[in-house]
Amino acid sequence: MTLLADMSALHVPVLAGELIDLLAPAPGQVVVDATVGGAGHARLMGGCIGPAGTLIGIDRDPVAAERFAELAADMSCATRFVAGDFAGALAGLVSEGVRADVVYLDLGLSSIQLDARERGFSYAADAPLDMRMDPGGELTGLAIINEWDERRLARLFREYGEERFAAAIARAVVRARAKRRLERTQELVEMIVSAVPAPARFAAGHPAKRVFQAIRIAVNDELGQLDAALPCAWALLAPGGQMAAISFHSLEDRRVKRFFAARARGCICPPDLPVCGCGRSPEGELVTRRAIVPTAGEVAANPRARSAHLRVVRKLAKDGA
Repeated sequence: MTLLADMSALHVPVLAGELIDLLAPAPGQVVVDATVGGAGHARLMGGCIGPAGTLIGIDRDPVAAERFAELAADMSCATRFVAGDFAGALAGLVSEGVRADVVYLDLGLSSIQLDARERGFSYAADAPLDMRMDPGGELTGLAIINEWDERRLARLFREYGEERFAAAIARAVVRARAKRRLERTQELVEMIVSAVPAPARFAAGHPAKRVFQAIRIAVNDELGQLDAALPCAWALLAPGGQMAAISFHSLEDRRVKRFFAARARGCICPPDLPVCGCGRSPEGELVTRRAIVPTAGEVAANPRARSAHLRVVRKLAKDGA
């Protein structure tokens, strides 16, 4: 068994049953997996759409491209892989005139990235401070930690990591790098632990978790990508089609929730206006009124699923049906 095949055997897609049940992919449909990652969801989708269906995968990580190629060899459906960030790739599919019945995004870090310790995504293993999903990207964690000023670092940790000790951690990093350049993940972890008050160090998970999240989001422009990708995914969707997103932290989930809610919103006139003047009608309807979260059983079997939130919206036809 190859290393890639061995990794595939270990990959466990999050909320897979719920995603399939809600999106209900059918034979002959066009399905777009905008974030292939370990291809666990893609494998299930491809099995549902059958020989007459088409599965399109998108990812900027070369390892995901290899995983999709391995998957495609076993699938009866037509397959296509688009290399690149999902915002640009989705926009490209829209410009081609592609129409999808199902589009879904599994956001954040994939298992293949987290498990590749040498890429520096994990605070639990010593590695170079990299954190690029696309190894060809220009910005790295190394550059952020060693070149951004204290105020910018504190803002990053606070806004993207929702870290309450952001200022203290940024101060510790700047003081440490004044003595020597920080190049390894464990050096950064030591700085973070030293800056967080002892009672709070392990009160809500590892003290480095939120800072590593913040750096990774900045390196890969994850929120900017998401803001650009959501309207492209919606434009790609055929009337009656469904769109889903699985998010893993509140920054992502809030954006998805707002976007889906806006698609399902009708009149936006002031409530005291006797007659609608905006003429706005809903473009979609919420399939999930509240986010779907993993069961206790799934979390026990796959702890990485713990923070997952799934939301689904259906695109209405022109007549609102």
